[in-house]
Amino acid sequence: MNRETPVLNRTRLAGLMIDPNGRRPRRDGADVAETVGAAEAASESEDRFQRTKTQLHQKLIRSMDLNSLGTLSEDDLRLEIQCGVRDLCRSSTDLISKMEQDRLVTEIIDETCGFGPLEPLLRDETISDILINGPKQMYIERHGRLELSDVIFNDEKHLLQIVQRICAGVGRRVDESSPMVDARLPDGSRVNAIVPPIALNGTIVSIRKFGSKPLLAADLIAYKSVAPEMIEFLSACVKARLNIIVSGGTGSGKTTLLNMLSGYIPDDERVCTIEDAAELRLQQSHVVSLETRPPNVEGQGEVTPRDLVKNALRMRPDRVVIGECRGGEALDMLQAMNTGHEGSLTTIHANDPRQRYSRGDLAA
Repeated sequence: MNRETPVLNRTRLAGLMIDPNGRRPRRDGADVAETVGAAEAASESEDRFQRTKTQLHQKLIRSMDLNSLGTLSEDDLRLEIQCGVRDLCRSSTDLISKMEQDRLVTEIIDETCGFGPLEPLLRDETISDILINGPKQMYIERHGRLELSDVIFNDEKHLLQIVQRICAGVGRRVDESSPMVDARLPDGSRVNAIVPPIALNGTIVSIRKFGSKPLLAADLIAYKSVAPEMIEFLSACVKARLNIIVSGGTGSGKTTLLNMLSGYIPDDERVCTIEDAAELRLQQSHVVSLETRPPNVEGQGEVTPRDLVKNALRMRPDRVVIGECRGGEALDMLQAMNTGHEGSLTTIHANDPRQRYSRGDLAA
């Protein structure tokens, strides 16, 4: 059959764009212009809102007694900021709606007391990962699927300020001389950041959020992640003081499983934990938590996991729990497991236990 293949998928007729596939016709160009106009109006409104927020934020800082802020609790500080923002909104020449005022109050409080644009995402318990690719692009993982977020930062300087605030809270730093950092949020969520000039398109931040409630054995069974018989076997191993190494790939749940296993450690034992960034949430009453430290500006003062393992053995622990073995501390951990600290736990990156033991850091 020699039918001519149509070149155009649409027919223009009497000022209407008609789709031969049966979709509702629309006026030629009118809807496009209307959509573009609405987008421009929304963009202009958002720009005006951001300018107003910046101006009010600066006025608020100038009007507050910064010396007295340190004596206020977080709740009192938030209330003080809320009252100040409301007063500034009433005296502002820019007319803003009640809804915009509420948004201003929330965002300025987040900017002053928290982590700015990240706060709504951190409060959303359905989000498991936050991936920031420069100030104007952010992805979130929700229910195992990545999606583009509409949350952005004002500019690169704004994003870098938030990252430095996160790092300062745990005694870390990030700048051109130390462009990569591992840190954590107050709730234990893990943060990795890398800044220019190493990151070519702006500061890159990866946040692995932890739920407010750690997963227990019953949760893992309900999710069909593990069989009840396996839980019974693992709990018996922990109580019998057998050494356990949890191996797996990135994001496979090593820390989650380690947390769950630690729940079977008797409460009358002294446990020492060692981590790069504190993630473990042990429920026992006698827990000593240690955290590594990077070198300072002069390259001095670094405390490595291996240093902490050696020191922990002098602290009379019944068990040593290392968040992750990835270097020379693996040898010290194995020695500790076989010389009086039975029942210790750690995690290691590997596809399976057999592969892990064939690799260099545990070959000894």
